[in-house]
Amino acid sequence: MLMLLVTPVTGLGQQTPASSFDSLVAAAEQAQAANDYATAAVNYGKAAKLRPEIAELWANLGLMQHEVGDSSGAIMSFQKALHINSSLYVPNLFLGIDYQHTGKSEEAIPYLAKAEKINPADAQAPLALGRAYIRVDKFTAAAKELNRAITLDSKLGPAWFTLGIARLDQVESDAYFMSTVGKESSFSGALYAESLQKQARFGEAASLYKTLLDTVPQPPCIRSELGFALIREKDAQGASDAFAAENATHPGCGVALFGQARLAIDKGDNDQAFKTLSELWNRDHGFFAANASILLEGMPQPESSAFSSNVAAVDDSTLPADARDTLLAAFNQTGVATAQTSVADAAAASPDPAPGRTAEDYYAAGQFTLCEKKIDAAPKSIVSGSKPIDAAHLRLLAACAFSSGDIRRASEAATELRTLDPHSIEALYWSIQANERLAIQSLARFQQLEPDSARSHVLLGNIYHQLGRYDDAQVEYQKALALAPSNPAAALGLATSYLDNYNSKGAITLAQDALARNSDDPEWNLLMGEALLDQRQFADAVPHFKKSLNVKPQMLPGIHALMGKAYAATGDTKLAIEELKLGESSDTDGSLEYLLARLYRQTGDTKDANEALNRMKLIKQQREARGVKRVEDPDLSPVEAVASQVSTP
Repeated sequence: MLMLLVTPVTGLGQQTPASSFDSLVAAAEQAQAANDYATAAVNYGKAAKLRPEIAELWANLGLMQHEVGDSSGAIMSFQKALHINSSLYVPNLFLGIDYQHTGKSEEAIPYLAKAEKINPADAQAPLALGRAYIRVDKFTAAAKELNRAITLDSKLGPAWFTLGIARLDQVESDAYFMSTVGKESSFSGALYAESLQKQARFGEAASLYKTLLDTVPQPPCIRSELGFALIREKDAQGASDAFAAENATHPGCGVALFGQARLAIDKGDNDQAFKTLSELWNRDHGFFAANASILLEGMPQPESSAFSSNVAAVDDSTLPADARDTLLAAFNQTGVATAQTSVADAAAASPDPAPGRTAEDYYAAGQFTLCEKKIDAAPKSIVSGSKPIDAAHLRLLAACAFSSGDIRRASEAATELRTLDPHSIEALYWSIQANERLAIQSLARFQQLEPDSARSHVLLGNIYHQLGRYDDAQVEYQKALALAPSNPAAALGLATSYLDNYNSKGAITLAQDALARNSDDPEWNLLMGEALLDQRQFADAVPHFKKSLNVKPQMLPGIHALMGKAYAATGDTKLAIEELKLGESSDTDGSLEYLLARLYRQTGDTKDANEALNRMKLIKQQREARGVKRVEDPDLSPVEAVASQVSTP
């Protein structure tokens, strides 16, 4: 990115000797070539004072200041360059970048957008613009810019990484909104059941799916999802019944056919498995490619390897060659995206085999690619750029596009549906589903491009941490710090994994170092407060919790709950009650309500104590109704045992 933007020009009536100006520029060039940016900045600055009318000199000075970390100086220099010539690319680009560095992302966006227009062939402008949009919580706009950067340079690792982060931020934002407007819906329940499966809590997931079977409306293939949860619970008969019920109720659900093929594989009936898979392949290539990986989930390695070998060995009459290649790509988890794209594109390019059928007809038949194509061909299509199609067809488009493997289109349809209906629970559901999968694809691509980068190790560390493999997470974060000692995400990740792995002292050591550099950082203050709470240093924890309140809004209830616990431990009952009430929405197991009840009893407030206990019981009942495994809490069980005696202080 660093370049000489000005060639010394003598004459033009300058009042200073040309040799002085030329020598300064030459010295700046020489220092810049030697990566001595500080010296280059000094010489460019002197040259700019001699010839302040040359915009490129100010731009070069700004670049050197940017390189030495002088963001405020760089901003001033770039502003002077643009005041002289507002059409220069580099000052617009780097002014936007430096505004971001100083926390002024809103101010950065116009300059980055202008830079993109000036030079639409450079991927750096949309990359920087995407980052700016993320920082102002405009994740859809960020994804659009980052996809543009990737189109310009498909090997730009930072763009893939940032795109993955933008997608995950969108998922987090949608999930938070879902928790406020649709937490009782079947769509929210299905997402929670999926999260339970990811945590290997298959029995709980199955119990939750059972409570959703008769809800209307509901996400597609609930019975099939139940079937796969039961497979992981070793309940083959229950799974078989679930898949059969799905076929009877929703014959277009391809997940049920995958489930029946899986049961056939488990029984050693490969002929039946191949017959079912051939049927599914012929129904919709895109769906087959997008979902084939579920076939072997949780299968022991010897059995999965044996079946993969059988797939490779069968002939075309048993299973078409393209279907075999798609299966093997999915099983190996390599080339899946390419396989999905190729089969989906081929299906989309083929003529409509039954022009008289509607999109709804194709959806009911499990032909999702044709369903999507039919909607796109309608007069009012979001693809054509005319008026948006109606909400019902946008819901159908999101479902069909997601099922066919066109995940990006599913995300776009969900966004369009949110525009028409800001409180649509289905829009949130498809947005979460699509963006989570898009994030995984983007981050996987990043890892391929930068397998041993600090960011890649941080990414692996985050994944291990989510899986509860804290020792493995620590190894990855430490690798990242070895490559980039000042990487903030690696340091925070390592400290968090220490804390979650019962090493609060290690977390405190890292937090002390970070807070010595920035005592007001909210994330590090939150971590320090939690670690001190774990060390029973309650009074010391409170100031850190107060400094951590400038975080994402969805985290605030949890912080207030922690502050309430700290105040309760120090004997400040009034403040403890105030904070715990602010944190009530974060109570997932009833423990906060129980603590509130105890504190109310200490103040003689029997009425509020009983109400808190009733809320505690309701939370526990709701957890059990959702299928959450009941675990006796030592703080809660004594209250349950004497529930009838708590009406008096």
